[in-house]
Amino acid sequence: MWKIGVTGGIGSGKSTVSQRLQDLGAVIIDADKVAREIVEPGQPALKELDAAFAGVLNEDGTLNRAELARQAFATPEATEKLNSITHPRIRERTNALFAQAEQAGEDVVVYDMPLLIENGETSRVDHVLVVDAPDEVRVRRLVESRGLDESDAKARIKAQIDRESRLAAADTVLDNGGTVDELLAQVDQFWSKTVANR
Repeated sequence: MWKIGVTGGIGSGKSTVSQRLQDLGAVIIDADKVAREIVEPGQPALKELDAAFAGVLNEDGTLNRAELARQAFATPEATEKLNSITHPRIRERTNALFAQAEQAGEDVVVYDMPLLIENGETSRVDHVLVVDAPDEVRVRRLVESRGLDESDAKARIKAQIDRESRLAAADTVLDNGGTVDELLAQVDQFWSKTVANR
């Protein structure tokens, strides 16, 4: 089983790349999806977040993600507090998903993980694929597609590691400063040249 770690800053286009890799035959383990699962009502992480941050639960007991993000990305200390609650549980769940994929005899597994490099998780994969786009492009995408205001988009980008560190950790870099079709063509080329010939 060959494991590809797909990473990149917020708004870089990781999801588009992972979807294409899935279309080509890879199994996807999505860290963001896992992160949502571990904060559902009844999960221990939700109780800890409620205790650590003020007013982050909706009236129905679900997590108010926008409010949590507003507080958690306001300072490095708050971000670290969020990470200390969620990251160990994300790791535990993804370990189980990797084991399931291996037992099922899967050939290629993609770990879609925004913080792959920051969290020192590159050793969990065989190949690090970084999706890269200039900061100004990412800000525009976050404002247009996710409805963030510009200052919030910039704060989220600033909370992640810098572009140079991310690129330095890459085995392969896909440039997503252009169109979706251009990005997908790069994914297809990566699959035919690198994955198929590994």
